[in-house]
Amino acid sequence: MSKVLVTGSEGFIGGYVVKQLLDNNHEVIGIDNFSKYGKIERDHSNHKKFTLIEGDVKDADLMYDAMKDCEFLIAGAAMIGGISYFHEFAYDLLSENEKIISTTTDIAIKKYLEGSLKRVVFLSSSMVFESTNTFPTKEKDLYKTPPPISSYGFQKLSVEYFARAANKQYGLEYSIARPFNAVGIGELKTVSDKKLSKNSQDLLLSHVVPDLILKILSSDKPVEILGKGNQVRHYTYGGDLAKGIVLLLTHPNAKNDDFNISTDVSTTVLELAEIIWNKLRPEKEFKYTTLESFEYDVQKRIPSVDKAFNLLNYKADTTLSQMLDKVIPWMIKAKEQKLY
Repeated sequence: MSKVLVTGSEGFIGGYVVKQLLDNNHEVIGIDNFSKYGKIERDHSNHKKFTLIEGDVKDADLMYDAMKDCEFLIAGAAMIGGISYFHEFAYDLLSENEKIISTTTDIAIKKYLEGSLKRVVFLSSSMVFESTNTFPTKEKDLYKTPPPISSYGFQKLSVEYFARAANKQYGLEYSIARPFNAVGIGELKTVSDKKLSKNSQDLLLSHVVPDLILKILSSDKPVEILGKGNQVRHYTYGGDLAKGIVLLLTHPNAKNDDFNISTDVSTTVLELAEIIWNKLRPEKEFKYTTLESFEYDVQKRIPSVDKAFNLLNYKADTTLSQMLDKVIPWMIKAKEQKLY
């Protein structure tokens, strides 16, 4: 099978992507600088078809050498996190991620023009639709949606422009994946020396699913929810996201196109909290309190998934209950090991 370079291979989604590639019998080269969680070991770390390069994607020479003989590139490296990141690291998210995607695309263009690279899958985000009022949101709605307000959403929109501009000027073949609300194992507490705001301190973890699990595991008090709990999300299993992302590498219908990669099931944060509560404390009545939310706590993220199904025959079908049955035991074990 093909050789694939994955930037950000040791990250949360990156881990699922590498596993899916290895399951599909690809040879995988990963690049990561361990900036988010610190030095960690993933399930794929010792796989015979996986090679890890510890380094910075912004190093153009490193990227060029790493991409040797690679037919495909999955551009996943980014400074990324949950909602607190959008506020605590507003400038860094913009500056660092622009440097990452610029270097990545520069080297991809070189390799494509040399004839070795066939296609790049660019990882975008549901946050490009941060300002939309159209639901469910179709891929084509991007062009009539006001630009994102957060620097993170704006930069992810920039990633998509890098892909399309590189194709327009240099012919670089691409596909864009927009993951929605990833859920899975492997998320740890972010390494940071920055003094966080009160809102961020109220979050035990930056993404809502592990944050709620850890809060309910750690206290008998009513669970704290940011905002009113009526925020709508489409929680999508990391393994399903990885299948969709990897599918974009070679599928003919994915050539030079963009896709929402998501479940089709809507869930409010309050519904999510109650489901988690009932799995962890089935003998007790569900109770919660609300906290002031963040400025960029988007109230609705509801994607249309018709395009991915119709063109790629792709469907994310792991239920939220099934996801939680995987994540909760992993987090209980991680808590026992004092990883939180």
